[in-house]
Formats: sequence, C-alpha cells, structure tokens
Amino acid sequence: MEWEDISRYIKAQGWLILLIAGLLSSLFMSSSFTLGVILGGLIVIANFNALQHTIRAAFSPQGRMKNKKGMIIAKYYLRLAILGVIIYTLTTTGWVNLVGLIIGLSVVVVNILFLGIRLAIKTSSVKVV
Repeated sequence: MEWEDISRYIKAQGWLILLIAGLLSSLFMSSSFTLGVILGGLIVIANFNALQHTIRAAFSPQGRMKNKKGMIIAKYYLRLAILGVIIYTLTTTGWVNLVGLIIGLSVVVVNILFLGIRLAIKTSSVKVV
C-alpha cells in the first residue's frame, strides 16, 4: 500500500471508530464519559493530522527537509505542550471522565492496530505459485 492509501484509510477508519465508540458510550455510559470519548477522539485525530502536515511539509518533493530540523522539533514540542494543556484542562475541570478521555485518545492507536492486522492478513493470504 502507498502512503496516500494508508493515510486515507487511517483518516476514514478513525472517524468510524470514533463514531462507534461515541454511540456505544452514549448508550451505556454517563454524559461526561461520552464527552470524554468524543473530545479525546477529536483531539487525537486533529493531532495526527497536524503531525502528518508537518512531516509532509518537511519532506516535500520540492526538496528534502525544506524546514530546518530545529523548526520541526519546535513545532512538535509546541503541539505536545498545547495537547497537554488541553488534556490537563479537561481532566481538572471535571468536564470529562478520565477513562472516557483515555479511550477517546486511543482511537488512532486502535486504528493503526486494525490496519496492521488487516495488512498482515492480506500479505499472509497471498499464495506463491
């Protein structure tokens, strides 16, 4: 699979996993838990897309490492700090359930795990003649 296909798959499946987790959470759990799942999923999907944008800009076809290495690292740490402030604010104010937030933040990890399983099954099912 090419990176474009993988990227499209991860984005589409991420939204699907978040939708399913949010729906199941809304049926069986409290509203603060559901809000944690949804906000955690939105945060991690936005972070994944921002990371992808930074990496694509750094390794663009116009020239490898268009940006300085220090700038890429600075963007990474800035995004990580903003993410930390958002998560800290959500958990300390009590708006969201911490376990729900952790489940929401796991959307991309679960998605990549499913992709790995799918690719492993796909490659193991190829028959050599």
